[in-house]
Amino acid sequence: MRIGILQCGQAPVELRQDMGDYPDMFVRLLDGRGFDFRTWHVEAMEFPASVHDADGWLLTGSRHGAYEDHDFIPPLERFIRDAYGAGVPLVGICFGHQIIAQALGGTVVKHPGGWAVGTQDYDFGDEAVRLNAWHQDQVVVLPPDAQVAGRSEFCENAALVYGDRAYSVQAHPEFTDDFIQGLMDKRAPGVVPQPLLDQAADRMGEPKASDAIADRIEAFFRQPRAVAKGAA
Repeated sequence: MRIGILQCGQAPVELRQDMGDYPDMFVRLLDGRGFDFRTWHVEAMEFPASVHDADGWLLTGSRHGAYEDHDFIPPLERFIRDAYGAGVPLVGICFGHQIIAQALGGTVVKHPGGWAVGTQDYDFGDEAVRLNAWHQDQVVVLPPDAQVAGRSEFCENAALVYGDRAYSVQAHPEFTDDFIQGLMDKRAPGVVPQPLLDQAADRMGEPKASDAIADRIEAFFRQPRAVAKGAA
């Protein structure tokens, strides 16, 4: 099964040499599950020719806000709607979670409650899940087809499912503690309040459930689905 990675941002250049860029992290997260991958750097305006160029699409994180004025956002939203309409499954992480919701009629805002940084605890209904997070923006109004699949005290809409067409998670199952520490060192100073960084440092090293989210992503991509009307 080919998964097309839509790269919506880049890891800090200081971290890429040792830890890779966002697509590398997702390849590691989903390693050994029988997927092959191809990346399109949509932030740099590199888009697939067709929503059928992959069997499923995975949208990465980004330092951009989904509501900001960037050249790549309108065509990315069109691509999301086209893939959704054609029944080609979509998975979104962090910015990917937000841009799918926005493209399908939801609302994303800069959360007045501030940042989530580092280890966070989520309720996925049948499972308590601990993951790394790095975000200030949140989905605050759900699209018509979305249902909440995971939440936390800080983030009410932490995971969304849209039938068999889209699945998205606000947290970062692909981020290791080392990468979070790198973000704290390179991107947080002067941006993230120091008390939040201190809390993140205190929880560094706690076991994460990244594999549980990888299991859910795999199951979502592989579930049987009918071909949408009008799809090639």
